[in-house]
Amino acid sequence: MSAVRARAAVVAAREVAARHPRHVLLAGLVAGLLAGPRSPAALLGALVIVAALAPRAALALGAAAAVLAGAAIADARLAANDRTALRPLIGAELAVRATLLEQPRLRAFGTRVAAARLLSGPGRGERVVLRTPLRVRWPADPAPGIELRVRGALARLGPFDAAEHRRGAHAVLRVASLAATGGRRGGILGALDAVRARTERALTSGVPPPQGALARGMVLGQDAALTEDTRQDFRATGLSHLVAASGANVALLATLALAAGAALGLGLTGRLLLTIGLIAAYVPLAGGGASIQRAGVMGAAALVAALAGRPASRWYALLLAAAVTLALNPRAAEDPGWQLSFAAVVALLVLVPSLTARLRRAGLPRGLADATALTAAATIGTAPLIALHFERLSLVSLPANVLAAPAVAAVMWLGTIAGALGQLAPGLAAPVASVMAMALGYLTWLADRGAAFPYAQLAVPAPAPLTVVLLYVAGGLALLAWRRRSAAPRPGRRRGAVAVLAAVAVALLLAAAHSAGPPHDLTVSFLDIGQGDATLVQHGGATVLVDTGPPAGRLLAQLRRSGVRRIDVLVLTHNQADHVGAAPEALGAMPVGLILDGEEAGAVALAARYRVRRLASDAGQVIHVGPIELSVLWPHRRPAAAPGTDPNDRATVLHVRDGDFDLLLTADAESPVTMALDLPAVEAIKVAHHGSDDPGLPGFLARVRPHVAVISVGAHNSYGHPTPATLAALRAVPIVRRTDRDGTVRISVRGGRMAVGSDR
Repeated sequence: MSAVRARAAVVAAREVAARHPRHVLLAGLVAGLLAGPRSPAALLGALVIVAALAPRAALALGAAAAVLAGAAIADARLAANDRTALRPLIGAELAVRATLLEQPRLRAFGTRVAAARLLSGPGRGERVVLRTPLRVRWPADPAPGIELRVRGALARLGPFDAAEHRRGAHAVLRVASLAATGGRRGGILGALDAVRARTERALTSGVPPPQGALARGMVLGQDAALTEDTRQDFRATGLSHLVAASGANVALLATLALAAGAALGLGLTGRLLLTIGLIAAYVPLAGGGASIQRAGVMGAAALVAALAGRPASRWYALLLAAAVTLALNPRAAEDPGWQLSFAAVVALLVLVPSLTARLRRAGLPRGLADATALTAAATIGTAPLIALHFERLSLVSLPANVLAAPAVAAVMWLGTIAGALGQLAPGLAAPVASVMAMALGYLTWLADRGAAFPYAQLAVPAPAPLTVVLLYVAGGLALLAWRRRSAAPRPGRRRGAVAVLAAVAVALLLAAAHSAGPPHDLTVSFLDIGQGDATLVQHGGATVLVDTGPPAGRLLAQLRRSGVRRIDVLVLTHNQADHVGAAPEALGAMPVGLILDGEEAGAVALAARYRVRRLASDAGQVIHVGPIELSVLWPHRRPAAAPGTDPNDRATVLHVRDGDFDLLLTADAESPVTMALDLPAVEAIKVAHHGSDDPGLPGFLARVRPHVAVISVGAHNSYGHPTPATLAALRAVPIVRRTDRDGTVRISVRGGRMAVGSDR
């Protein structure tokens, strides 16, 4: 953009600010709430930008004061939120009473976690995370609001507790035992607990469990009961936002409430007040998360404007929602849900009118044009943030959301009616829930079919936060240039087209420049290299490659796609071509820090040829690569292997640990070897020997209790791998993936949650 156009853009912004001084002041407050807690430089930048866009000195002064006020509020709120009496007690054993704040969730690390508020002890009133091993039994109905008696050790919040820290938790209570006292919290929250419980019963009464779990997620934002496969399907098809209460829920609730008020004969004021009251009750009922808070504030602001007889300003409502959520919790801006919610709304406000108009001119029916425009705008607006936070992009999101739209409205309206009947006449709720179950079944089927498409979602390396900001800036410039081109005479149109192409090129170059970066969070990739093994473990800059697959397995292309430029440790488990055949390619293409091998002559020669430090694997060895810990479980090098020993029986068996995540890589060593080892319980395993027959596999699975099992195997291989007996045994594992059908399988761990994705 030229200096002339930049000045023109500033002038246009100042003209808009002159017409909307309240927007400027509120924007200043939001800027202060965002920038104040982060750095003096950010605060100074916010002051300069807001003041520069104000057209008058008085408004500039007011905007600067609003920025400083926002920063002061943020600092005060953070100080209050971080005040705790628990810090001196870290490591101590506690026996306390606590109120459960949410249903416990099964994490991928063999534990259940839930937030609770302490009712006794030094930290009375503070929020903590309850973490229980699977052996600790929870009450039969661990509903929010019940009172628990808990005994355990207090610990600091860990790296996977960042989300709970943002929500105000101060410590983790590692629970040794817990029991319900029979008490419940009272007051308004207690009344809401009772409403929620009756609503849950109404939504699930007479409904198959999978549909009942989905109904609770869509209507109440409670997705704890969803199966992992359902989560994966909804994530792969871009439908995961449906199981988190958000703006769509509030909009549909408001539509239903206004219609019901009209049917009851209420006047406009009565209908609006009824709807405001329902929204105010629904926000905490649906969990009170960042997204639903934003939607509640915006919906209430629009209704209040209607009550006052004034036109509603969506931009003002959006700024007000940002100010309220940040004033309550300045760390809300760090929450992916908060970011995605605001990005989606901005995209809707900016893109939907023009998209809808174009689609209608193209001949699409009004309803289809509206649904397509809404979905396309939200997809475009949130794509950079989804790549940043989840390292995934769904290629079927647009058609899946368009096809889902009618069923989403049906579920929300029928669910709301069933919930209301559940408060007054529970017997009448079941027929409504049964009708709702048909729409839920359709959504489940749609997610399952969409996820089955080849390349339904793509794994993408997370861009840097600055790259995301630049992508949004480039997109905004492209949109501005396009609008100028649409309204300009022909010479201006050419310049506009050049500006659009330049902005898009900049965005693509920025994305491409960063696409080679490694994932920020722990990522385990079982590479699709045909009939063989190659497992890549990455966390930030730390990289471990366990086996390389056969010579023609496209290893280097897979490594480059995963952002690998250096291998810290290359593990060669045993000297068979399907495991080490591509080792020369890897060693010749990129630096390798260490070879850990099975003391084979071939590995010794490779290490010498490429001048790489080498270590023979031996049970008991522990190697640290950044946050990744490799423990060698097998083989023992003394005594040496007898001549003629099957190489599979001497293959290196590794226990990989990163934080609370555990992975077992057994190479081709099957149960006769592994069952004699001291095996840990793990979250994931690579199935030994490509899924060949292993009679001891059921016993092995019972010992290690994996949540995910991955078979590294080639399509249409001549060995018959994986065998029917192995697949039958693996039915005991919740998630089973195989590279011949799923392509490269990736397990990523972020914020204490494990996600499983694939390239197909």
